[in-house]
Amino acid sequence: MYDIGIDVGGTGISAGLVDDRYHIVAEKTIKTDRSLTARGMSETLTELTKELMSEAKVSQWKIKSVGVGVPGTANRKTGRIEYANNLPYCQGNIRQLLQAQVSRKVYFENDANAAAWGEYLCTERKPKSFVMLTLGTGVGGGIIQNGRIVRGVNYAAAELGHMTIRYDGVMCNCGRKGCLEAYASAEALAAQAKEMMEKKKKSLMWELCGGDLKQADGRIVFDAFRQGDRAAQKVVADYVGYLSEGIANIINILQPEILCIGGGVSKSADLLLPMLGESVWDKIYSRESTVNTRIVASKADRNAGIIGAAKLRLNKD
Repeated sequence: MYDIGIDVGGTGISAGLVDDRYHIVAEKTIKTDRSLTARGMSETLTELTKELMSEAKVSQWKIKSVGVGVPGTANRKTGRIEYANNLPYCQGNIRQLLQAQVSRKVYFENDANAAAWGEYLCTERKPKSFVMLTLGTGVGGGIIQNGRIVRGVNYAAAELGHMTIRYDGVMCNCGRKGCLEAYASAEALAAQAKEMMEKKKKSLMWELCGGDLKQADGRIVFDAFRQGDRAAQKVVADYVGYLSEGIANIINILQPEILCIGGGVSKSADLLLPMLGESVWDKIYSRESTVNTRIVASKADRNAGIIGAAKLRLNKD
């Protein structure tokens, strides 16, 4: 028996067939159409699940449930996205529409909450308190406390990417200035790299992106860093500074056992985590405590969102 997990991101939608050992046995990904209405989105997700089952040669009776992780405030009671700055038009009842089309129980959750749940399930020793920060198109957050997702009174809890780290900072697409997302998302890192490249025409980053500024992303920044490029090293150092402000805030407020970093940026964890740990240590109130939060990289990687969405039925409310 399987569950289907769907991870709706700002740039792509991934669906996976997940078994009872949290293994993804089949997966399919398409691009996100940000202009879709709720009905259009539900039709897209229905088609995606059908194609996934067809390609995996799995019949519908073997599917226990379908779980969907979506950006923004996912109201689990109404099945609606109440607000999503990365999917502004998709605010109808996605869960109800999808459930009618797939004929299976559909679970509905914020995408970062789903990723945190997936990562938590894949952790061997389940911590009592667990926070995940996903660094992707935006910066998402998920909090697991005593084996349950923390959602808040209105299902809008853990929007960690929208804490302010600079009150007079750059404008975030949520409408506030200086949000962590505006400085620490993968898109923000790419923007910071491009700004530096325009100043440093001899940077190795130009060569790594084929001389096309539009192709500059976080990957080329870290690649150039490893090869000793000073411009890239400055970009990474500044990026770590921004990210550490947000992580220190989270630790000072919640003091979780584990803070896990996921998303595309976590692929460079071998380089990022030592720098981050040092920067965060100087900022946390608890640095003299016997026990402190462990900062780790995602083990489930990009699969966390799919696994967590698929197994939302296991989260007891």
